[in-house]
Amino acid sequence: MGESSAQSMSKCTELTLNRDAVIDTDRISNLPDSLLYHILSFLPTKEAVATAILSNRWKPLWILVPALDLKDKCCKKPISFTYIVYRVLALHIAPSLRSFRLTWYSPCSSFHLDTWIHVALARNVQQLHLEIYLDGRQDDSHVYVGKLFWLPSGLFTCKTVVVLELSGGIVLNPPPSFQFASLKILRLSKIRYESKNNIPTLLSGCPVLEDLSVVRECTDNVISFEINVHSLKRLHIEFKSYKPEPPDYNIEIHTPALEYFRFSGHLRNIVFHEKLAHLIEARVDIYALEDWTRVYEIYYGDRIFKLLRALNNAKFLSLFPGDKECIAFGSIYPSMFQNLVRLNFKVTPSNWHVLLALLLVAPNLEVLVVNKDYDNENRLCWMELPDAPGCLSSGLTTFNFDGFENLEHEVKFVKYILKEARALNTMTIKIPAKLSKEDVFETLSMFPGLSTTCLITTSFEDNSLE
Repeated sequence: MGESSAQSMSKCTELTLNRDAVIDTDRISNLPDSLLYHILSFLPTKEAVATAILSNRWKPLWILVPALDLKDKCCKKPISFTYIVYRVLALHIAPSLRSFRLTWYSPCSSFHLDTWIHVALARNVQQLHLEIYLDGRQDDSHVYVGKLFWLPSGLFTCKTVVVLELSGGIVLNPPPSFQFASLKILRLSKIRYESKNNIPTLLSGCPVLEDLSVVRECTDNVISFEINVHSLKRLHIEFKSYKPEPPDYNIEIHTPALEYFRFSGHLRNIVFHEKLAHLIEARVDIYALEDWTRVYEIYYGDRIFKLLRALNNAKFLSLFPGDKECIAFGSIYPSMFQNLVRLNFKVTPSNWHVLLALLLVAPNLEVLVVNKDYDNENRLCWMELPDAPGCLSSGLTTFNFDGFENLEHEVKFVKYILKEARALNTMTIKIPAKLSKEDVFETLSMFPGLSTTCLITTSFEDNSLE
């Protein structure tokens, strides 16, 4: 009897301990509501709603989360999903919205989309993200050619939106006069424009805009526009085109306060009308279809150097000037990159001369990172290295070469760096698996160098097996 009683007591103690352990491990449920709302705001609405089944504590939380993220991508019945969206909006009672994201990939009446967007506007939304494709039609180049969605006019009277992202089959149609009083970040990705005045008109109503991104697919006739925003600090422009003929566009830019600039894609004519005195970082990535350079004989050299001359105040520069023969023309002179302290350069056979030209006009360079992007020496465009000392920055302390294959011109370049960089502290050479780290290290160690403290390291590339 005593033994049975002891076993019973042991089981009760064990159950109590297990229960306490469960209670103790569910610490997240004991957090204050405000913190749980914040955590749930990072989940898609579908997942936030699903937390209601966890316990009575969680059941009412999602309806007060200050964020809605509605996606129909995975829904096979868009009509029923339309009902779900209305139901979610009816139950959701948060008085204000920090973020409203609508991603729509199915046929839908514009009336419904307008209604949902107006619900967000009525709740003083701060971040509005719209990605809308009303059907999935694409042309042979995988460019959307389906039904377009016109933004509701009420959007342009919103005084609370701080971040606005528009993507997909959306037509930008701003009224002649309006104001986004609080808008600081604007993202326009692959949307359509009625006329070349749409972008200038939109920007004229953004008095405090600081960050602008424009991604174009050149699917309409709007290929020239103006960016005139004196408060702008960050600008990203990307031109994509998959048409047989290259687009010929012109962009006039007035952004005297710009601190960050990024361009990627097919480069035509970009003009900065004010000196970028506050520029800190610039990233340029040029690419084009093979047919454009072969059939249309488009030469990028002058355009690339013209753009670089406008960016010569940058402290940090990342550059991939293209891998075609067409860049073998043009000159960076007489520009000097007095402020440049870090250069990331993606080198190909046809752009070595661009790298060498930049090194000659960057007297204060401290970090040089070279990434090789080719497998052979065809069409090698090389500029002989200067014999006179002092042409390379005396402050260069770090040099990385990713993709070194021990080719003759690569060896010349590394030897030149060792010879001229008197303050060099570290040189890191990454090689493919086909080479021997020991052999490469031995070769480099034989080269004379001005720096007595330089540490040379060889390793395999990230995509190579050691």
